[in-house]
Amino acid sequence: MAKEKTIYVCTNCGNTSVKWEGKCNACQEWNTMVEQKQAVQTQQEIKSASWNTTTDSFSPFQPVRLDEITIGQVFRTITPDGELNRTLGGGIVPGSLILMGGAPGIGKSTLLLQTAMQLNQKVLYVSGEESEEQIKMRADRLGQQQSGVFFLAETNIIQILRTAMEMQPGLVIIDSIQVMSSPYVDSTPGTITQVRECTGEIMRFSKQSNIPVFIIGHITKEGMLAGPKLLEHMVDVVIQFEGDRNYNYRILRTIKNRFGSTDELGIYEMNEKGLKPVNNPSELLISQSPEKFSGSTVAATLEGQRPMLIETQSLVSQAVYGTPQRSATGYDLRRLNMLLAVLEKRIGLYFGQKDVFLNIAGGLKITDPAIDLSIAVSLISSLQNQTMDKRICFAGEIGLTGEVRAVKSIEQRIREADRLGFSKIFVSKFSIQGIPVKKFKTEVIGLGKIGDLFEFLFTEMV
Repeated sequence: MAKEKTIYVCTNCGNTSVKWEGKCNACQEWNTMVEQKQAVQTQQEIKSASWNTTTDSFSPFQPVRLDEITIGQVFRTITPDGELNRTLGGGIVPGSLILMGGAPGIGKSTLLLQTAMQLNQKVLYVSGEESEEQIKMRADRLGQQQSGVFFLAETNIIQILRTAMEMQPGLVIIDSIQVMSSPYVDSTPGTITQVRECTGEIMRFSKQSNIPVFIIGHITKEGMLAGPKLLEHMVDVVIQFEGDRNYNYRILRTIKNRFGSTDELGIYEMNEKGLKPVNNPSELLISQSPEKFSGSTVAATLEGQRPMLIETQSLVSQAVYGTPQRSATGYDLRRLNMLLAVLEKRIGLYFGQKDVFLNIAGGLKITDPAIDLSIAVSLISSLQNQTMDKRICFAGEIGLTGEVRAVKSIEQRIREADRLGFSKIFVSKFSIQGIPVKKFKTEVIGLGKIGDLFEFLFTEMV
């Protein structure tokens, strides 16, 4: 019979201690140590509870000289979802452990169930949160072939991995890691000890069986993955599913990838039949209306390694209350205040008694500083109530001295604007040195400071 001992676990970092401490020695956070009971089992009890009863038959690994190791080709499983393939670095690697996080209701389960039904192989879908009827209703709504997907409603991780070893599927999906539990860890599901132990069992299973595993993880109210930070270190790939539930667009972003780049992302559009991959996001994020409005400009941004054009919208109006309002949706409010200060200091445009509202169309959250130039032009356009030509886009960072600074991958941004038929693109003159801009149909105009752009657009063109 297993004995019990009391330990104290930090809810922030997962560090353990044999006695209670006011401050965690690992992460230096106060009042994060909580008491947990831990079962101490014999080797025979652990072996009987294990999903793999042949562990002792494995021969120990022998060290190999580094220059004698040959690199073989990694055969990835290419899914019909091009956006997922892009995010994973080209497909699913055999034996990989992939963690997907995201807010509740954002579409994590829908995306993985949709992927499972698209694969032409056996898939084991495990859910500890939903019943068979709920999964069936979602699968019917997606309207795809379901013959290769097997569903298991279970939370015991040992039973799950035993079933997977017997089935030998091509892919295992576990939804979610926070509700899974190990029978030889005496704590409730979702605790740091359970999450760490269950993830360790899944990792050993995926490496020994060479079966890739997707696990879904919850996030905290701060937007971080719930559970110990060790969870992200244990898995091979961490992808984050982001988006606003009030909009149709979702972004699948790579946080960590041992088999590819972390600069890739996938874009989806949510509809009644699931998540539709968006191959050309620029055409969807730019307004197709033929009418011109003041305060509307187009920015050439870069999400990861993917260039796309987005619409920035500004509204500048006279303040009717005592304190002028400043509001930004999809953009850093502090950076908006900085741009307003630069425009006042370097050009002489005053926003002090004006309400300023900024919105990135489509519900996206952009951190790329290259959209500074587009936002500055949209602010001036709204302030002076002058419309902008919709065939002009912008890509440049604005410094505190008013200079237009160079941004990375400017040639990719120019190529995207040229592909969509824009007539002009304004960039920093320091970023186009050595780039053959004459090969593009789009006219590339280099700027040194924000005052040059103001004189060009709002003096000569008006």
